[in-house]
Amino acid sequence: MKKLILSIAAISSAFVANAQQDLPTNPEPGKCYVRCTTPDIYENQTVQIEIAPSYKTLKVIPATYKTVTEKVLIKEASKKLTVIPATYKTETVSYIKKSGGNTLSIQPAKFGSDSKTIEVKPAYALWELGAPAPDCASSNPNDCRYWCYKGYPAQFTTVNQQTLVSDATTSSSPIASKNSSYKKRVIATPARVEEVEIPAEYATITKTVLDKDAYTTETVVAAKYKTVTKEVLKQKGGLTTWKEVDCKLVEYSALPINWNTGSATLTAEAKRLIDSRLLPVLANTPGAKMEIASHTDSRGGAASNQALSDRRAQSVVNYLISKGINNSRLVANGYGERRLKNRCADGVSCTEREHAANRRTEFRLINN
Repeated sequence: MKKLILSIAAISSAFVANAQQDLPTNPEPGKCYVRCTTPDIYENQTVQIEIAPSYKTLKVIPATYKTVTEKVLIKEASKKLTVIPATYKTETVSYIKKSGGNTLSIQPAKFGSDSKTIEVKPAYALWELGAPAPDCASSNPNDCRYWCYKGYPAQFTTVNQQTLVSDATTSSSPIASKNSSYKKRVIATPARVEEVEIPAEYATITKTVLDKDAYTTETVVAAKYKTVTKEVLKQKGGLTTWKEVDCKLVEYSALPINWNTGSATLTAEAKRLIDSRLLPVLANTPGAKMEIASHTDSRGGAASNQALSDRRAQSVVNYLISKGINNSRLVANGYGERRLKNRCADGVSCTEREHAANRRTEFRLINN
């Protein structure tokens, strides 16, 4: 945002050129004023998003069997006749040699994918100073300007999610039982005269029977969550009043940081300098906005010089934000080698001291 320095003469000409401009009331000659605002206040909120649902896993415990023996009759007791002996016939007896059961198989859970869009920064708007009117009669470049209330869209982030399509299930298949048989003799005709006792005959058979049928055990896998932080507007700011300030504060003032070559990292000494120079000014002018401007000399490429000056200005702004200054009150501008203070442009031979004059960081108050 362009800066505006107001003296009583500038106020008078601006009022004539643009009657709708909101200017200080009862200004004093020779005094300087900046527009102060109540900044928007935001707070961070965290929300938990389910990225994977809970589900269960199944494990099959197979059936168990045991072997048993059984005494069976293979020949019945009978009587023998001394005259007409008994006659016998053979019969086949069937029995279950192995009981039937079931086998179980598992169909695992199936998953799908989804996503959820979260607003992480709401839409907001700022007052910005427009370009001077082309038919402005004043020679002052800060006259004949107008304010625009410019809106900026909300910001969103998308979180991938895993969804449960179908849970794990089981299916069973029957196991057929096994049958067997044995032979036994039975009396066809008993003796008819003298009876003689014939004892029964027995045999031992072995068979496998079901001890415990197959079954499943299940384990529940917990759902997975991801924490997302979003910025929410807590209190809306806006334009307030003009504040009288020292005229030196609306001019560029040096912030003598000794940057390491090619670096935009603040040293401990640089932070102490910011604490003593900038924080008191911002504390004494609540609502006013400050520009941090960084410059380089002409040595090196223009693009790399521009990028370096941008990083250095932003480093100062980031440090001020970490000290509790609302980011809406701060503007970081890097000018690279575009605003040299002397003749030392590309191709001009200069001393190190002359180049050093162009390597600088500055600050000033500007209209909010």
